[in-house]
Amino acid sequence: MQPTRPRPLLFLDVDGPLNPYAARPTRRPPGYTTLRVPTARLPGPRLTARTLRVRLNPRHGEALLACGYDLCWATTWMAAANTWIGPVLGLPPLPYVDFGDDLLARTADGVHWKTRALVAYADGRPFAWVDDEQSPGDRAHVAAHHRAPALLHHVSPRVGLRDHDFAALIDFANSLDPHGN
Repeated sequence: MQPTRPRPLLFLDVDGPLNPYAARPTRRPPGYTTLRVPTARLPGPRLTARTLRVRLNPRHGEALLACGYDLCWATTWMAAANTWIGPVLGLPPLPYVDFGDDLLARTADGVHWKTRALVAYADGRPFAWVDDEQSPGDRAHVAAHHRAPALLHHVSPRVGLRDHDFAALIDFANSLDPHGN
């Protein structure tokens, strides 16, 4: 019997895919709950606001767990996603990509500041990445520097993850050869 390869990784951004921050501020999307997070508790540069409004759909956690991936935070929230985001979604504590000093760093070549770190973290393992800030430069970088299949899936920050996004993630995971052939 051939050994099976590990499940693909699913890199999760919070703001955009899970928190549709660009939705109309006066109207919470159906099925979402609102969380107020003190910005002093978050990594990265300090925001001017004392609290950050975060809208999350608790049903997304179960849907993400059913997609066939090992989940991993790929967000400026880093470890704080396990404190503030995961519990609302019903997710267990997840590993996260530690962006360290590269957090929000600009790149001269137009590749998103997360892209190189995600390719390094995946280390040749298939992955999908849901984010609202991917570009053709990111796709080209992943194609040139990652030796396994990868799906860079853009999610609108106005609406967040929808049924068609989950279907695309499931289709990609199902397309992978479990034996690595």
